[in-house]
Amino acid sequence: MIRVRYLRSFDASLAGLSSQDQAGVRDAVCRLLDYFSGKSRSQGLGLRKLTRDWWEIRASIDKRILFLLEGGIATFVIVGNHDEIRRCLRRG
Repeated sequence: MIRVRYLRSFDASLAGLSSQDQAGVRDAVCRLLDYFSGKSRSQGLGLRKLTRDWWEIRASIDKRILFLLEGGIATFVIVGNHDEIRRCLRRG
């Protein structure tokens, strides 16, 4: 079973979205957790490994969710577009 953490940066980026985009993010996170628990396949998630521990999933056409996966913990970092995700990765 995977444990989940949400950083303040994730909460702040989520709060800045429209209610429709927020619903898409919640849905994508739920589908990812179902995938990790073995309840479903990753189809439609747009799950992509970016580096050794950094991953992203697609919440919508232009919104991505960046998370760190290490030691059985998924730490959700930020919701943003492609450029915002890249900027976050460069900052470390």
